[in-house]
Amino acid sequence: MTLAAAAGFYLFRYGLGLPVAATYALFAAVAVGGLSRIPGTGRQRAATVARALPVCWLLVAVGTYLSVRTWCAVVGMLLIGFVLAFAAVGGPRPAGAAPGLQLLYILPSFPPYDPGSLPERLIGTTTGLVLFIVVETLVLPEPAPPTYRVRAAEAARTAARVAAQLATPPYAPTAEDLRAARQTGQALRSLTVPDADRPAGPAVRDRALTHTGLATRTLLSRLSLLPSPPEAPPRPEVTAVLTAVTGLATATAACLRGGPSPLAPFAALATARARLSALSADPPAFTDGAPSVHRAALWFSAAALRVHAAVLEIADAALAMGTAADLAMRGRHASVAVAPGRFWYASQRSPVLWWHRIRGHAGQRSVFFQNAVRLALALTAARLVAGLDTLPHGFWAMLATLTLTRTTVDETWSTIRTALTGTLAGALVTAGVLTLVGADTVWYAALLPLWMLFAFTVGPVKGIGWAQGLFTVLVALVFAQLAPPTWHLAEVRMLDVLIGSAVGAVFGLLAWPRGAHDELRRTAAELLRRAAEIVVATSAAVADGPAADDAAAPPLSAVPGHRSLQHAVILAESAYAQYLSEPTPVEGSVRRAAPRQVDWQTALIAGHHALWGSDRLLEPPQRRLGPLAALSVGALGERVAGRMLLVSAALDPGDDTPTATLRPFDPAIAELAAQPPDAPRLYYATVSWLDALLNDLSHIARSDRLPADPGAPPPRA
Repeated sequence: MTLAAAAGFYLFRYGLGLPVAATYALFAAVAVGGLSRIPGTGRQRAATVARALPVCWLLVAVGTYLSVRTWCAVVGMLLIGFVLAFAAVGGPRPAGAAPGLQLLYILPSFPPYDPGSLPERLIGTTTGLVLFIVVETLVLPEPAPPTYRVRAAEAARTAARVAAQLATPPYAPTAEDLRAARQTGQALRSLTVPDADRPAGPAVRDRALTHTGLATRTLLSRLSLLPSPPEAPPRPEVTAVLTAVTGLATATAACLRGGPSPLAPFAALATARARLSALSADPPAFTDGAPSVHRAALWFSAAALRVHAAVLEIADAALAMGTAADLAMRGRHASVAVAPGRFWYASQRSPVLWWHRIRGHAGQRSVFFQNAVRLALALTAARLVAGLDTLPHGFWAMLATLTLTRTTVDETWSTIRTALTGTLAGALVTAGVLTLVGADTVWYAALLPLWMLFAFTVGPVKGIGWAQGLFTVLVALVFAQLAPPTWHLAEVRMLDVLIGSAVGAVFGLLAWPRGAHDELRRTAAELLRRAAEIVVATSAAVADGPAADDAAAPPLSAVPGHRSLQHAVILAESAYAQYLSEPTPVEGSVRRAAPRQVDWQTALIAGHHALWGSDRLLEPPQRRLGPLAALSVGALGERVAGRMLLVSAALDPGDDTPTATLRPFDPAIAELAAQPPDAPRLYYATVSWLDALLNDLSHIARSDRLPADPGAPPPRA
């Protein structure tokens, strides 16, 4: 940072005599290197800034021309502030770069109105950014962590080993491989992946890589929990599927490391899965005789059908993994056949996918939308105040608003108190330095790079108070070399920071003051309500579903609610991501709060399980359920949906929500635990899905039950 900022400033200020270009070169480097929080290594940050160069030029040009009138600059700040903040929907890199890009509009949007200086401003901005790119690339390079593709490839290799052990004697994975499966699955969780390597963008490859990670984690989990077959060795149809899973997982790992598409292993697994599905859905023809009858009874025993359902789910996860990996590597040119429902994005172009992402978050229930509105209104108000009062160095007020506004009012107040203390200390130091040194710019020129190195090193480590104090002295050293300095510069800096922080505090209080804490309760509750609708509709469709030869029956994807549930999952995931970055609210600060022991990620997993499980349950061929099996599935589905609604009400209670406790659910209810004699494999697949959802619900609250009074203060941890 010191090399990039100081080199550009001294080149133009003393080498070429261009003070405007010197100012823009320094602040461009500070904007993308200090104010922005671009994740990743130096090379990754440099690549992000290089791609953002055209946007930086546009912002400087627009800010220069809109500074002609205060109202023009204010309107521009409202629009540009919202767009740049809302760009966080594109992933961690656009979100991290947004604050620095905001500064590149704020700086030229203040008087003087001088379009003639635009070339000099652009030259200075470009020089500062290019110096930053070069320095980040070449100076003190950082080792790159394993990418998400490498993590997914290692997880796929682990899945291949576990599947191979399940397909060969003794038909059980070793404890070491089970431990490796858990570890590699955990390595694909978003929280364990660096922001720069997290596939969070809306494009095909990012979506597919995210899908690869989810499918691989699902595959590892199902392989680890596969029940033991009642017969030893397992039937050839079962081992054929597991062997094909081994081949596809191995080919997927190679594909993720740059190898060919897993086309042949994918086709082999699809064939093996179809054969097992057909055999377990319809009785094979056995000849008369005791051994044949025994084999038939064993084939259609409850334990065997549970194994078949679990193996088919393993195959589904492996097929999804192979398809997603091929899409992640080759985009729309993937060779593997793509299922239209689960991989709806495969044939879409980037602008369409961006539109889907933006439209999905364009509402007040999205934390991205809330943050963008809050920050845009705060910056607009700060620009209006600075323009009407003609504050000297008014952009410092906007910079304070930009850097001190947080997503919760408690965090904003805490940040402002610390920042004002640091700014006051820095202003006192600045006043003393300016009084002692006077107008001798040689001293300022000699001290500036040393102070830069100190400020850019200590500030991020010691916190916002130190950063504000050190930056106050730094800007004084810069402007003392651009115009004759007086001690009043420290006074102006203090006043601007006070005004900017006050504006940020006001809008932090007025616009969604609780940040993601309240929104996570609402979105998680809405997710469970939508999942309950899917559970009821799916279990009813299974209970009253068509026979295998009923071609006129609609597919499960025609059941309403899938799109609504998917949208609810997206909103809950974004709220959860922001929730993790916010401090825990003070007890008693709000009237209602969800219990602290809630496992929010399990609520998200329950939404995914409801969505994916319902998608695969009625895939043909299927065998119609008998009366007893249909009654059992319908009853269990209604019980699970009712449980979801109760948990949803406990997470987001209303004024008249019943306060009865949620007693632990006992699945061993007589009418649900009974094994109907007419139950085909579809019955056991559905019961397995509903049982997994019950397991998710039992883990949403880490204690045995949610509190009896959801409106009461949460218990202490």
